[in-house]
Amino acid sequence: MEPQLNRTIINSLIISVLGGALAACGGGGDNTSTGTQSSQSKMLAATSVCNAAWNSATVYDGGKSVSYGGINYTAAYWTQGDNPSTNSGAAGSGKPWTVSGSCGTTPTPTPTPTPTPTPPPSCSSQTWTAGVNYSLGTVVKYPANGNFYKVVNSGTNGSDGTDPTISTWYWQQTTCGSTPTPTPTPDPAGSFAGLSKAQFEAWFPSRSSFYQYADFVAAAGYYPSFAKSGNATLDKQEVAAFFANLQHESDNLRAVREYNTANWPLYCDVNWVRVPCKSTNMVDQYFGRGPIQISWTSNYRSLGNAMGLGEQLVTNPELLATNATIAWRSAVWYWMTQPGRAGRSAHDSMVGGYGFGQTINAINGNRECAGGTEYQGPAQMQTRVNYYTTFTQNLGVPTGPNLTC
Repeated sequence: MEPQLNRTIINSLIISVLGGALAACGGGGDNTSTGTQSSQSKMLAATSVCNAAWNSATVYDGGKSVSYGGINYTAAYWTQGDNPSTNSGAAGSGKPWTVSGSCGTTPTPTPTPTPTPTPPPSCSSQTWTAGVNYSLGTVVKYPANGNFYKVVNSGTNGSDGTDPTISTWYWQQTTCGSTPTPTPTPDPAGSFAGLSKAQFEAWFPSRSSFYQYADFVAAAGYYPSFAKSGNATLDKQEVAAFFANLQHESDNLRAVREYNTANWPLYCDVNWVRVPCKSTNMVDQYFGRGPIQISWTSNYRSLGNAMGLGEQLVTNPELLATNATIAWRSAVWYWMTQPGRAGRSAHDSMVGGYGFGQTINAINGNRECAGGTEYQGPAQMQTRVNYYTTFTQNLGVPTGPNLTC
């Protein structure tokens, strides 16, 4: 990414393939009696009472405790959707969970009286209008999806004319009256904008196990206008364009961290002025991580603010390589918001009819598009075009105009 354009840079030829293996925990078998013998269960002695059961939809901050499969776990940092049994390690390992010990049965909760139903809260909302500056605390209804959003951070002029579905630093989805916040789910047909799990896996057969279809769908739900224009052909083209660029950026979704470790200390900056990194430790370096290989301190900070994480990505950049939902959200955030050399985001380039070539211009235009300040020829650009052409064919839609830049 180029620093002046807030994007990923991978400076050298990829010379190795990322290998990753996840360590799995083995469990003991169970014994049952047969014939006339009575059934018995053999239980391991537990050291403590089980905490509340882990829930994949719940957000856990650092220090929160849960139980799963007869084991208590403690969150090392903010996490959501990371199964403790497959995402735990020793303190300092970078894993979102640490094992606290085995546990026994949970205590019987004290019955509580059934609360008296209360009327749903009401709120005052406005219909969102493009270009209007809304003050802090204002709730608006977004016409395109019917959802409500609240201004939670104020800029120079309130919301600074931003779009609630894109500018998540300014806006946070909320409820108004009895309207629930929708849970991100795939389309009823079992796909996201025409992309099924099977097709995703066919596109990326050798991907890292870190990159899973369900995590992509969950992350996409944070950006309601991503591939949700209402035009099925355009939505499939946007999904194809998104993954064509990711395939190029992340080596077919094999790279979780930038391959060239020699470059890892080169991405520390203060307001886009390069400075020495605090240390040679991985947690003090801001090299490319995730499906679009977000790099540079300033990008980590902007992303964290947009996701409502504050400085968490600056203090713990490894979240982008250990929390799959955060990693996928980083790619969708960049796609939806960063204009690069194109002057508009990759999302706006697709839905505005500017064509796939302008998504390349937004992501790496200075290096891959003719006239760029660091132009290196058309080969890299053509690789992206080839991926996009294949993906649109797979989804049964035309490529649309302006494939190159």
